[in-house]
Amino acid sequence: MNDAKLNPSSYIYMKATGKFIFFSYRKWFLTMLIICIHGVKSIIIEELKMPIHTEHDPRLKSVLKTRHISMLALGGVIGAGLFVGSSSVIAAAGPAAFICYAITGIMVGLIMRMLGEMAAAHPSKGSFVDFSRLAFGNLAGFSTGWLYWYFWVVVVGFEAVVGGQIINQWLPHIPVWIISLALLILMTSLNLLSVSSFGEAEYWFAGIKVAAIIVFLVIVGAYVFKVWPNSTASFSNLTQHGGFLPHGTLALFSGVVSVIFSMSGVEVATIAAAESDNPTKNIRRAVNTVMARILVFFVLSTLFIVVAQPWTSIIPGKSPFVATLEKMGIPGAGTILTIVILVAVLSVLNAGLYTASRLLHVLSSNNEAPSWLARKNKRGVPVLGVLTSTLVGYGCVVIAALWPDTAFQFLLDSSGALFLFIYLVICLSQLKLRKKWIQEGTLTFKMWLHPWLPLFVTLCIIAVLVSMGINPATRLSLLQSIIAIFVIVIAYFAMKIVSPNKASQVQQINSVRHTK
Repeated sequence: MNDAKLNPSSYIYMKATGKFIFFSYRKWFLTMLIICIHGVKSIIIEELKMPIHTEHDPRLKSVLKTRHISMLALGGVIGAGLFVGSSSVIAAAGPAAFICYAITGIMVGLIMRMLGEMAAAHPSKGSFVDFSRLAFGNLAGFSTGWLYWYFWVVVVGFEAVVGGQIINQWLPHIPVWIISLALLILMTSLNLLSVSSFGEAEYWFAGIKVAAIIVFLVIVGAYVFKVWPNSTASFSNLTQHGGFLPHGTLALFSGVVSVIFSMSGVEVATIAAAESDNPTKNIRRAVNTVMARILVFFVLSTLFIVVAQPWTSIIPGKSPFVATLEKMGIPGAGTILTIVILVAVLSVLNAGLYTASRLLHVLSSNNEAPSWLARKNKRGVPVLGVLTSTLVGYGCVVIAALWPDTAFQFLLDSSGALFLFIYLVICLSQLKLRKKWIQEGTLTFKMWLHPWLPLFVTLCIIAVLVSMGINPATRLSLLQSIIAIFVIVIAYFAMKIVSPNKASQVQQINSVRHTK
């Protein structure tokens, strides 16, 4: 070691001991890769020896507790889209940005209400995938399930890259793709341990995010209402610097398009609730608190931000939360918020792997995915579904490293509008299935003002999709999402042609479930 030079890329300086420690990235990565391969191999061998357990198997216990679902519902909507993405919304809509969040929050809350009605009437681990199948047949269930899975595995890859970039700021000598791999391994391990380990991790992730927002609202609220010393906040900032709507009324609609992307994933709580101790109760609680959460976390925080400072001082791409705290003179605000954003990224990774693996299990149980994906271990974890989603997610990380501006951008664009189509399917399914729930006597949780309010929300979603087609900035994402939909539809008909027996088995499975 005497002849070796202290290259920062090969050594880590330990401040606590004052010593340099040799750190070979190549050897480290190869060692980690061998460990992972060995672990995955052991898991796969163990799982292949086990019989396939369906979702009706009594061994598949509901282990998530009410507190897990409550915190997942409470903090699940908080992510980097709020902490950082809100800067673009403020730049586009001006001081009226909080109105964009209010409009979108009401729309998303109503969609959740419709989903809650169906989930309470027919609790299912497949959630809206099963509801779309009930309403419109196998093609709808197949397409909805695979499109939503595709959306989440791309999100998993994207969030892993974002997390890698954040940590790379502190450890610049470690490549982003290695950090992304480490984050994926960490979140995969949590999901493989047990369903409760996912719930416990998400409980604390969400708790940190909620605590951060509450502290932010208290501190900035004191600044806005002049309790904070030397406050320069003023409600006149809402009308000065170009007016309340500096870019016109249409900017509100454009802002809604941006905001709705930051709220995607709020429906994950209804999927997780199916594995809880009291699905119906937990679904109701999650749905009933959606609007309140959005009004507090999104609307109030955005309002405080544009009152605390002129909206023109907000730089797109830079967190307005950090900008506000720095304006107040709070030291270390950037570092604190960066840590919170990293927690939000880990939360999305955790929830994304959970959701993707459950969708694969549902699709496999319906003979619409390989049967081995339906295997669960003794703890009720769809191990092969988790590993498959992880591998695809890391494939996205590799693509991002090799072709960031072409192939990876296509993945992001083609998945961008998919959840809007999912929301549209939820609305149409609720409109179709309401009569069925009434006939079966299972309608215990109702959507308000049926059918007029569901129809109104449906038209709003269609309007957002049309707006994406008109707006040059979002047109490509819409077109590529439509291409992804066509690919999935073609895959469905190809499955029917290649495996007609499998298609008939799907029909038999569904006919049995519908008669129960």
